[in-house]
Order: sequence, then structure tokens, then C-alpha cells
Amino acid sequence: MSTAPGGAAAGPDARTVLGRVRAHLSPGLALVYGMSGAGAVESRGSGARIVLSDGRSALDFGSYAVTLLGRGHPDVLSAVRGELEAMPVSTRVLANGTTAGFAAELVQYTEPDRLTRVWLGLNGSDAVEAALKLARLATGRTRVVAVEGAYHGKSLGALAATWNRRYRQSLEPLLGGVTHIPADPEAVPGAFADGDVAAVIVEPVQGEGGVRALPSAFLGALAATARQHGAFVIADEIQTGLRRCGERALSVAAGLRPDAVLFGKALGGGVQPLSALVATEELYRPLATDPFVHTSTFSGHPLAAAAGSAALRAVEALAPRSERLAALMAEGLRRIAHRHAGLITGVRGRGLLWGVEFGPGGAAGDVLLELSRRGLVVSPCLGRPEVIRLLPPMVATDEEVEEALDILDATCAAVPDEFRSAARNASGADPELRDRLPEDGAPAGPAAGPGTGAEGGAPVRRAGGRASVPGRSRV
Repeated sequence: MSTAPGGAAAGPDARTVLGRVRAHLSPGLALVYGMSGAGAVESRGSGARIVLSDGRSALDFGSYAVTLLGRGHPDVLSAVRGELEAMPVSTRVLANGTTAGFAAELVQYTEPDRLTRVWLGLNGSDAVEAALKLARLATGRTRVVAVEGAYHGKSLGALAATWNRRYRQSLEPLLGGVTHIPADPEAVPGAFADGDVAAVIVEPVQGEGGVRALPSAFLGALAATARQHGAFVIADEIQTGLRRCGERALSVAAGLRPDAVLFGKALGGGVQPLSALVATEELYRPLATDPFVHTSTFSGHPLAAAAGSAALRAVEALAPRSERLAALMAEGLRRIAHRHAGLITGVRGRGLLWGVEFGPGGAAGDVLLELSRRGLVVSPCLGRPEVIRLLPPMVATDEEVEEALDILDATCAAVPDEFRSAARNASGADPELRDRLPEDGAPAGPAAGPGTGAEGGAPVRRAGGRASVPGRSRV
């Protein structure tokens, strides 16, 4: 981890911050934050970098996919500052020009001939809840089909469509009538046998599920069968959209003709919390008929709308640059995976969303913590703790990408032999565990099965049958 110019302390007192996290937020988070920052906390950020409270600098290739435009993109900041001076909060009784303008831009951005209606929220779960609610209202049906390995959020409605049992089991019964099916075309017809499905909800690439690209044959069969049975198709692109994976919306580019596309995470430009549902007239009809059937105090918040408009323009301007970065990531990760074949059991990715899978024994948790200490912030996968995600921002330079890859390479080289032996033995015993390494930047073969994870700086590991936060890194 490098030192910020001047080497002076850059921010708040870390001991005070961590003490307040421990006392008022979560002791577990305080422990993970303290280990990840080696006692320091985040202080400020710009572009692809953040500065810690002790003056060290780190590359941000994580932040749960929010910072696609990096930190403090000047166009987004300028738009928000302008709105802050003019109308930072809407009356909600009078129309707001910034919000209405953003909705129109989002329609033009997505699929203007079909997806003409917009509902705005603050986070991904907001958009999922709105979509599921509208589907049930519009059809009069209650059942929803989701996919094994899916992650759609943790609010009670969205959680019902999330696959990971770790977050579901103590809260059931949840929203009734959600069926999870494997990502296999042959599993699709049976899910519609009773004819009572209101909607299917699907991520073209399961980010929290281990950066798992769903097969095109399955996606096509799911969408076609849903239409045959009068069910809506909801594409959750909260993580994959806005060119994170190359396209504005993967589902639209693939010809799935979704009835709704859900955006979030990067939609607020890394400055404001913002999500959106962009829908057909048919799905949106309940809200068009009664605008108060689903409301939220901060839906269409002017500051967020201003950020969203600027973010859409900035993403398009940087799209050619992101193709260059995607190629660098693909080649660099392929090289690292081959060099550390006894430790890394798979590499999957597309565009600026990449997953590196490690063998069993908790290596991924130790690697994730050590990467933070060495100056590279990445994200775990909530449903696949053996996978870490690299989410480079569009504004990263070639040199910053190479720096990130060098840090990952050096960290993998320092992993103890015990992890390499475990990975090698498991791979030899089960050839399907090792994913085919991508040759062209396309997603490799899918990884199967649900898992467990922990939100924050490191995933939860299983030790002696009990959940435990990874201890001090042995790397």
C-alpha cells in the first residue's frame, strides 16, 4: 500500500472511528474493518484511489460495484452541486424538472420503444420490491420464479427471491410463492406447470453468486416460457448494467425483451444512492392507474436524479475506455491464474466484473484481507465465499490496472502451501470444480451450488463447523 503525498495522516482518528463502530454499529464489522485497514480507516477518495487515515493510498476495485465512475467524478459532482443550490429536496406535491428529465433520459438510454415507464428508488432492493409488487398487481397472480444462486436483496420481499439460505432461514416465512430453479433449460417448463406465475426475475450474470454468467439457452428459454404463460420478465441488472459488463443492459442486448430492467449501484455515479425500474406500459399499469399504490418519500430525490443524469452521460463517454480496461483485466487475470494454478481454481468475468475463485480451506478470505493491506480493495461474493470480485472503475489508468494485478499476483505468491495443497487435491478429486479459463474475456463455465458469505471486508469462513470471521492473515 503506497503512501499519500507528504505521508501525513490523512483523516479521522482510526481508533475513535473503530470504537464507535464497535459500540454503535457492530462489533463484527469493527473487527473486519480493523483487519482490512491494518488499523486505519477510509478518509477520502478520488478516481480509482482512496486515502486512508494514516496517509496510505489504496486502489478501489471493490465497493460493491458502486464506483463504476470512480470516486468524485467531476461531472457528477458538478450536477449535484448545482441541484443542491437550486432544489435539494422535492415538495412531492409539485413536479420536479430534474427528476422528470432523468426519467426521460433513462427511458432513452434503455429501450425507448418498449420500456417507457420509470420508478425511482434508493437501492437495489427498492427496485426489486417495486417490480415484484407491480407484477403481482398487474397479473393478479402471486408466484415468482427465481434462479438458484440469485441475489436480489435482503428486504423481506426481495429476500424471498434471494437464494442464499444464510439470510433467509431465520426470517421465514417470507413473501410466499417464490420458486428457485437451476439454470438449466430443462428445468424451465416445470416451473410454469401450475400456470400461476406472475413474473420471473433473473440476473444475466450473478455477481454475488460468484460472477456466474447464466447460459444464453437458459435465459432464452426462461423469457420465452414466461411470455407464453403471461408472466412478466424482470431483468435484475443492478450490478451488471450501465456497461459494467459492456452493454447498457445485457438482457436488452441479448434480445430477451424484458418487461422491466432494474438498475442501481453505479446509477448514482458513485455520489448519490439511486436505483430505477424501467418498465413496459403493461407491467407499470397499476402505478399509472393509481400513482399512490407504491410510493417512497425519497423516490425521485432531485440530488440523486441530477447525479443519475450526469452518470449516464459519463458512462457513455467512457465506454470505449472500459473496453480497453476489460481486455487488460482478462489478459492479466488469465496470466495470474496460470501462474498460481495450485491456488486459483477458476477465473470468470466480462467487462469490468471479474471473479477469482480459490480452493477450499478459506484461502479467499485470507487473500481478500491481505489485498486490502497491500493496497487493493476488492469485494467478496455473498453467496460464494471462495470467490473474490474485482470491479475496476472506468476511470482507472492502464498503470493502475497493472498495479492492481501485480498486488494480486504478489499476494497469491505469498499464500501458504497448505492452501495450495487443498486446492490441488480438491481439483484433482473433482475435475468440475476447476472452471475453464477464459480465452477471450468471456465468462467461463458456471460454478454450481449455494454457499454462505458475509457482507463487509471479508467473507465468513467455516471453522470446526462454526461460522467465524477470518483471523489474522497468514499470507
